[in-house]
Amino acid sequence: MIKKCLNFLNLRQAFMLVFACFVCNFAKAQQNAWIRINQLGYTPASKKVAVWGGKSIRQLRSFEIKNAKTGKTVYVHPVGKDYGAYGPFIQSFRFDFSAVQDTGRFFVQADDVKSATFRIARDVYQGAADFVLRYMRQQRTLFNPFLQDSCHTHDGFTLYAGKVGIQDSSYIDAGGGWHDASDYLQYATTSANATFHLLAAYRDFPRVFSDWKLANGLDGKNGRADVLDEAKWGLDWLLKMHPKANEMYNQIGDDRDHASMRMPKEDPYYGRGFERPVYFIDGAPQQRGKYRNNTTGTSSTAGKFSSAFRLGATLFAKEDRKYARLLSKKSASAYAYANIKPGVTQTVSVKSPYIYAEDNWVDDMQLAAAMGFSATKKKKFAQEGLQYARQEKVTPWMITDTAAHYQWYPFINLGHYELAKGLKGQDREEIVSYYKQGIEEVNRRAELNAFYRGVPFIWCSNNLTVSFAIQCLWYKELTGDAQFDELAQANFDWLFGTNPWGTSMVYGLPSWGDTPVDPHSAFTFLGKHPIDGGLVDGPIMASTYRNLIGIKLNNPDRYAEFQSDLAVYHDDYGDYSTNEPTMDGTASLIYLLASKEGKAMEEPIGKK
Repeated sequence: MIKKCLNFLNLRQAFMLVFACFVCNFAKAQQNAWIRINQLGYTPASKKVAVWGGKSIRQLRSFEIKNAKTGKTVYVHPVGKDYGAYGPFIQSFRFDFSAVQDTGRFFVQADDVKSATFRIARDVYQGAADFVLRYMRQQRTLFNPFLQDSCHTHDGFTLYAGKVGIQDSSYIDAGGGWHDASDYLQYATTSANATFHLLAAYRDFPRVFSDWKLANGLDGKNGRADVLDEAKWGLDWLLKMHPKANEMYNQIGDDRDHASMRMPKEDPYYGRGFERPVYFIDGAPQQRGKYRNNTTGTSSTAGKFSSAFRLGATLFAKEDRKYARLLSKKSASAYAYANIKPGVTQTVSVKSPYIYAEDNWVDDMQLAAAMGFSATKKKKFAQEGLQYARQEKVTPWMITDTAAHYQWYPFINLGHYELAKGLKGQDREEIVSYYKQGIEEVNRRAELNAFYRGVPFIWCSNNLTVSFAIQCLWYKELTGDAQFDELAQANFDWLFGTNPWGTSMVYGLPSWGDTPVDPHSAFTFLGKHPIDGGLVDGPIMASTYRNLIGIKLNNPDRYAEFQSDLAVYHDDYGDYSTNEPTMDGTASLIYLLASKEGKAMEEPIGKK
């Protein structure tokens, strides 16, 4: 009898186990489709599109927008075109609900699949640019306000400056600026570009930014917007990197920096105590160790210096005339330096082949000329700007699907926008047409998939995405042509969750959303500090990822079911290729978020 009871219990347990597995597998089978939305939300008048992605074919007829509080349906619409396979999905749709302009909290539902809750409100982007600015402050070197301590105070010793009579290993005061990408290298090319974006964000959208910090980054008000304080931090360092008319430096440190992950401090990796090497720009290839770069001239970095100095001089003209005059003088000398030997300046690597392999420079000279024209109104600058513009009409990554690391940098031709604003007639139309050509190239690829993804998955794809969204914004501002509004919004949405992984690519934004939590950053990995606002590199081609050196995931991949042969993204400290924050990409994002908030202020208030 007892044996029979035990057998019965065993059978019952086996049945329950089988039933539990059936329920579990049924639940998994049910969750084979997802609806992706912008977790930050939408303004009442903006384009609003959610993307459905499924791993099985469903016969969808319509989707609904429902009030998250009441559950009431506020909008119903047919699903429209099936875009088919993309990444991990075999079926995909775009759900356009731009007609919904009521404010409140909502979710999208189609069949039994629901999106995350999102807001529609005029203030959805309020404070976002200032939030992202936190990352820039955290990356300061010399005095770091986040840590309330100083680092890299001994920089540095010169290399390759013999052409101007400076012996190698001579001391130069190069302290300041920002760490580059959550490691501690410092590149003039990315820093100058970041400084320009911060200055332009304040120039174009001053009402967006607050004054909560002192110039040193600590709490307090100093009568100046925090973004302008941060831009000045960048300018002050660039001035040190261009101390004399015949002297300019391109980087501090090299990949020996990667000897270990640590909190920022004094680094003994370069054979000179705590001093780090400062590489002079001589216009010739440079080699340390086994790797030699392909430098051809002095123009790319020096052109960026000139542009940042010129815009800084304009913005500081009223508040600090002496500083503005210095910046104006340095802008002119940097422009002259750029013309010493037309060509590109690449960074230096010692132990690994990874460098910023910038191959274009005429875009940097065009921007420098455009800023000179804007400040002086001298036709010489306008003519030179036009000549440079005609040599690179479209930023090359837009017409190719592969590129070396930072090969086409910056990822947007800023000179087209700055030059076109000062031109009239046919010259203006010509420059604007170059923006349109680039947008159309990306749009041709984007229209083939439900995410409207036309930006290639090269290293730092999120930086390209931000830049492209800005280009769409500037094209519309210059022309009034709204035909690319949906494409521009799709690129913005991608950054905040409308992507196959359903995650924001910005640490901590929004605070309630799915955002990076385990980035490749010593601040979080070792110090357990949040890196608020940091924009991570973003998805990369799966084929590229498989061939990178030294990547090993530390934890189970929480996005495993959304990886594909097209692209991968990991929220894992071990993946430096997709999850490392970058300072320059974050600075570009500050401009984009400022533009979104600034334009939202002009929208009519939606119905409640």
